[in-house]
Amino acid sequence: MSELTGKVALVTGGSRGIGAAVAKRLAAAGAAVALTYVQAADQAEEVAKEIEADGGTAVVIRADLTEPTAAAEAVERTVRELGRLDILVNNAGFLAHGPLAEVSAEELDRVLAVDVRSVFLASQAAARHLGEGGRIISIGSCFNGRVPGPDFVLQAMAKTALVGLTKGLARELGPRGITATVVDPGPIDTDMNPADGGSADFQRSLTALGTYGGAEDVAAAVAFLAGPGGRYVTGTSLAVDGGYTA
Repeated sequence: MSELTGKVALVTGGSRGIGAAVAKRLAAAGAAVALTYVQAADQAEEVAKEIEADGGTAVVIRADLTEPTAAAEAVERTVRELGRLDILVNNAGFLAHGPLAEVSAEELDRVLAVDVRSVFLASQAAARHLGEGGRIISIGSCFNGRVPGPDFVLQAMAKTALVGLTKGLARELGPRGITATVVDPGPIDTDMNPADGGSADFQRSLTALGTYGGAEDVAAAVAFLAGPGGRYVTGTSLAVDGGYTA
């Protein structure tokens, strides 16, 4: 694949799971890729080594997205080191669930900082560099369309905010030929939500296919939206959820 040759992508939270799969898929399509991490330095470096071993270019950036300046700094460093920016994938997120009464102000602030504020600030910074054909792709959640039970108020709120943000970005940046979309994964087999975890059977039962997806399924959707096929897709969400929201 070479649909993205000459393009530069930034993937936040790219050291593992969906983010790592996205970084590798975009690199396989020809893009030079910057990926951020906050703690898993070894894993981030391993992703970069895999990309480089396959002939690609990768830059690893430490970015604690709870810090207000970190998202924009990651964008600016990407541009400095790779020369431009064409694709921003807002993947980093903080998984939080529990009863409404037990959500602390600190937990609320952290989730909103990573899942919402950093996405806004990264998108704002990226918009200064993106040109015609630029892409902003945010990783949302199947909770945008269906919340199957209690204990997910905070997660559903934060991820649903990305829908409104994306619609606004689409209108704001559309005249410049830049698209903005959300990819909403369902149950995906990662270390944060393993297919053999305690709630896995329940999550499978909520899908039409009765199975977990893989990180590569989400990465394939991102690659489509980032490439020529996504040229006329903007201001909307793409569910990769096995029929969770059917």
